[in-house]
Amino acid sequence: MNENNKQANINCNMKKVLITGGAGFIGSHVALKLIEKGYIITVLDNLSPQIHGDNPEKTSPLYCSIKDKVTFIKGDVSNYVDWERAIEGQDAIIHLAAETGTGQSMYKVYQYVNTNIGGTAVMLDILANKKHNVGKVVVAESRAIYGEGRYWSDDLDSFVYPDGRSDEAMSVGDFNVKYPGCKQKLKLVSTTEDSKIHPDSVYGVTKQVQGQLVHMVCKNIGIESVSFRYQNVYGPGQSLSNPYTGILSIFSTRIKNGNEINIFEDGFESRDFVYIDDVVDATILGLETQGVSGLAFNVGTGVPTTVLTVANTLAKNYGVSVPIKVSGNYRLGDIRHNYADITLAKEKLGFSPKWTFERGIEKFVQWVNEQDVQEDRYEQSIREMQERGLYK
Repeated sequence: MNENNKQANINCNMKKVLITGGAGFIGSHVALKLIEKGYIITVLDNLSPQIHGDNPEKTSPLYCSIKDKVTFIKGDVSNYVDWERAIEGQDAIIHLAAETGTGQSMYKVYQYVNTNIGGTAVMLDILANKKHNVGKVVVAESRAIYGEGRYWSDDLDSFVYPDGRSDEAMSVGDFNVKYPGCKQKLKLVSTTEDSKIHPDSVYGVTKQVQGQLVHMVCKNIGIESVSFRYQNVYGPGQSLSNPYTGILSIFSTRIKNGNEINIFEDGFESRDFVYIDDVVDATILGLETQGVSGLAFNVGTGVPTTVLTVANTLAKNYGVSVPIKVSGNYRLGDIRHNYADITLAKEKLGFSPKWTFERGIEKFVQWVNEQDVQEDRYEQSIREMQERGLYK
């Protein structure tokens, strides 16, 4: 079978796809790309005001981009009836709906657990007990399941996985990770899929459990499963009004309002920033590729970028001069470093990121400049964490 025929066969078998969270940042982009490829898409989404604003049916760009192209069900993934309606007639599910953000998860514990774990449990309960046509489930995990990343220790001559940093150490400006028996500074290396899973936030725990539930239950009921551990996803369409997640959006809204950017810790904490188009490509490869059931894939660029670099690059591209303050403030539950090893996704899915950070930032800034300036609610989010002892 040549590649074109193989692809057509896959599409035919999985023609009807349900995307939960399909009006969100990643979900809407995946939906539009699948529609281009001839898929029939149903979206289940609650149009959360934190992401879509107060009048999403009229003002949310993400929702408006898909509303006339999909069968849309406004509902909640924690609701059994909503899931039943959405699953009917579907060939595959891409389960993206979730409460996101590490900081907020540390005090909205029930909300995160109920949506992320509870909602996934409802889906799997229906798949295990009701008649349906679903043959594959793709679920979003997160790089947050790894907690602190993977490091090399010269002292131990081995890879090590440090636990979360202590309030005591960070309060005196010591932001680096530590590991018992290691005197020399640990060397950051990329995180592989078989690295230790030890999340440092409620959000990370919920994403870990989501992936485990999907793989375990689907295997036992004869449904294929694939999960993706997305790194820090950015690009046109991400919420500029949500102050709880998305560092590029938060910084951009600060810059557009002429407000100071507060850089936590010493500014050298780093993340792997992956452009939305690359994330969409990887997700669709997971849907269409055969022979990868039961696997989890990192999705990133394999390149770490410091938070200070992010702030300076954004300010330069916007051409706006705002104070950039490295404050030494910190949030409990934040990690120091993490970036992805994407070897497995390259080998099994043929995935390779096409967007560099520099090129992606240019495109993102161009899009932000076309949007209305959003209200800056960053200080409100900081006050919420301070009141709960999570921001120092």
